[in-house]
Amino acid sequence: MAIFNRPKLEKLAVHKSKILAWAIALFSGILMALTTAPVNAWLLAWVALVPLWVLVVSYERPIITQKKPKFIVLPASFLLLPLLWGIGYHGLALSWIMGIHPMTWLGVPWWPSLAIALFCWAFITLWGAALVAVWAWLFAIAISKISGTGILPGISQKISGTGILPGISQKISGTGILPVIRVLIGTALWCALESIWSTGSLWWTSLSYTQSPHNLPILHLGQLSGPSAVTAAIVAVNGLIGEAFIEGRRKKEEERRKKWIAYILPASLCVVLHIVGWSLYNRPLNQEAATALKIGIIQGNIPNEIKFDSGGWGRALEGYTTGYKQLADRKVDAVLIPETALPFIWTNEYQRSTLSFYQAILERGVVAWVGGFGQQDNSITNSLLAIDRTGEIVGRYDKLKLVPLGEYIPFYEILGGIINRLSPLDAHLVPGNSKQLFDTPFGRAIVGICYDSAFAEIFRYQAANGGEFMITASNNAHYKPPMLDQHHALDVMRAIETDRWAAIATNTGYSAFVNPRGETIWKSGINTYEVRDATIYRRQTRTLYVRWGDWLTPVLLVLAGLMRFLVKN
Repeated sequence: MAIFNRPKLEKLAVHKSKILAWAIALFSGILMALTTAPVNAWLLAWVALVPLWVLVVSYERPIITQKKPKFIVLPASFLLLPLLWGIGYHGLALSWIMGIHPMTWLGVPWWPSLAIALFCWAFITLWGAALVAVWAWLFAIAISKISGTGILPGISQKISGTGILPGISQKISGTGILPVIRVLIGTALWCALESIWSTGSLWWTSLSYTQSPHNLPILHLGQLSGPSAVTAAIVAVNGLIGEAFIEGRRKKEEERRKKWIAYILPASLCVVLHIVGWSLYNRPLNQEAATALKIGIIQGNIPNEIKFDSGGWGRALEGYTTGYKQLADRKVDAVLIPETALPFIWTNEYQRSTLSFYQAILERGVVAWVGGFGQQDNSITNSLLAIDRTGEIVGRYDKLKLVPLGEYIPFYEILGGIINRLSPLDAHLVPGNSKQLFDTPFGRAIVGICYDSAFAEIFRYQAANGGEFMITASNNAHYKPPMLDQHHALDVMRAIETDRWAAIATNTGYSAFVNPRGETIWKSGINTYEVRDATIYRRQTRTLYVRWGDWLTPVLLVLAGLMRFLVKN
């Protein structure tokens, strides 16, 4: 008869349990990624965070043996849970970044191009995963403090009898008000970290954009406090479902028949949030004829492979000049063309005066918003310039958020020699001023260029300072279709948050017109040349978000701090 070594069996069981937990975390992160384009399974966002929540809250923590531990250490087995969830979410949702390969049109050989693309994908994925890991770390510390347990170096290897999760703690209470406090703390921390991450240069995959552009009612919570309101809704509902699951596992067998009652709270919260959003979504637009603007959009469809050579310049000039004249004949008030649609130095009067598009402006007298380059000292800006009927530049917006590795190299002293410049420009691109405004003959506009669309504060600031309608210009030609869909989703969110009509011009898709409800009035195809016009309306409304910014995050943090203090005392 074989003699079994019990300690070894327990160690093996713990190891298998951890592997299963890591697999669950990765899979649930992938489920969250499926809420974005191209799958657009946005309903999954309301449950995809639940497994990670349960794993973090349930992870066993040893009892504090001293009043003030000198070190707060979490083992790698714990930190792998949020890292894998983050890799699953951010990695899959941002996989379109591989579309920058191959960059042979920029003179980068095929294999180095692949290496650069993989580096970009890995870096931004890990940057997003780091947010989730920091959240789990802070959350674990906070809930340990309020539940009477602590975190010391090392985690107990004891296997709990409650199921497949590694080390489910029986010490953390699942009753009373503690679960609600945990949800409040977890939601506040997630919103705070998204707010911090969004101030940097790498930002795209907020939980809020998982609902765009399909769940328009919930997106209208953005009118209250921006993207953080939508993120808070998603995290809170997931957290309450997770707490209900933990409560059900804690109950004795005879009580489990009633465990469904715990799910009433998250279901009720989800319904109430959608009712609030629906009420905002259904408010009448009340447009006045005097505020109407007939805007024309030209989608030039100039592949990046030829964009910066003489053939591409000739094709762009011909396509945009012809489209401009067509729109002028339709009596539009202004014509919008995409980011760097005409890649010339438009602030150089002599250079722009030689272009057929510029001559068409003088001939037809219709205002044009031109995507091109501007000058700032010895550097170049990626700019949208307002050209009036006399050919003068009457407004200028310089792209604020440049694309890392595409338009500038972070830590240039370190990475510059390895990666080199991916942009074909000889001069360095520099970002615009964060406080710039864009005036037109029709009033002040809210402007964003390409990557700016991921940063809600840029649009909020301009709306708060008199922006009456929204225009964005982008060039997404080097990315795959999922990125184009996700970019459109971000523009939809910005239109809803500011309560503004939007005209969106891109090089290869998707160009669009969007109303303040987030409804897409018209949307172009991909890789097509299109000339389109529509009527939008100027608005002077000021949503709560436009007036107060993201007030919800600090309020949640204060409430979470107060709850922790009250429980501790």
